[in-house]
Amino acid sequence: PLLIPITGGRMRDMVPPWWRAISELQQWRTPPYRCSYLPSETAVLHYRRITALSTPAYDALLARGWRRFGCEFFRPVCPHCSQCRSLRVKVAEFTPSRSQRRALHRNAGVTVVVQAPTVTAEHVRLLNAYHVDMHRRRGWPFHPIDAAAYWKGFIGKEWEFAREFLYYENGRLVGVGLADVTAVSLSSVYFFHDPAWRPRAPGVFSILQQLAYARQHGIRYHYLGYWVPGSQSMSYKANYRPHELLTRYPADTEEPQWVEPDLHLGRTDLSASGTLAGCRT
Repeated sequence: PLLIPITGGRMRDMVPPWWRAISELQQWRTPPYRCSYLPSETAVLHYRRITALSTPAYDALLARGWRRFGCEFFRPVCPHCSQCRSLRVKVAEFTPSRSQRRALHRNAGVTVVVQAPTVTAEHVRLLNAYHVDMHRRRGWPFHPIDAAAYWKGFIGKEWEFAREFLYYENGRLVGVGLADVTAVSLSSVYFFHDPAWRPRAPGVFSILQQLAYARQHGIRYHYLGYWVPGSQSMSYKANYRPHELLTRYPADTEEPQWVEPDLHLGRTDLSASGTLAGCRT
């Protein structure tokens, strides 16, 4: 069902100043569906279609757990599960682990170009090859896309904060990391690569390159999206430390609360209520 956005009058007077810098067309929630990360759970996503927003407004949305694909922003509102937690790395304090340093050494010949997003035949070929590989490996549904679908689904418009990290080896495009960059935040949006690159940990390499870029530009937080401890595809994000987790998904009018996991426990626990246990503010 379509959700009713906040409109004029008294409620509009209550919203924070950054909210007024958003041009929003609509909000809606998906019908319940089987979760792709935790198949025993039922998922529901809350969507917002946004056509314009300032970078401070985007920072505020990221801090409240929103993610972006194209012009659609989303976060989970699952009825009986709270395992998807927004995770952000504290850039200035990050130090790569031994295995992460090995990924850097194994990809020493890969060059990186950072620029505004583009769509080329190589982008489309690489994305389709990656999805074919993931269909075979993990059963992902495969629907080939063209340049128009790539632009609509991943880019949407010429956002001032949108960037792509292009990875080249021997002059050939082998990976693309889509990201959003503000003065405060770097948000990893999506990464895909040549299947032949997989044995050298390209995903780890891409995150490390984005963390290095964030450090060079004085960016405070690197948002890695949702950490799902029971999911093979999403649990790796906790390997980037130190990081913080969002305790819950607040409304626009509420302040977000991020906590740092207690590393002495060796893990991060969720209580039955969906709040985080074993964490310190």
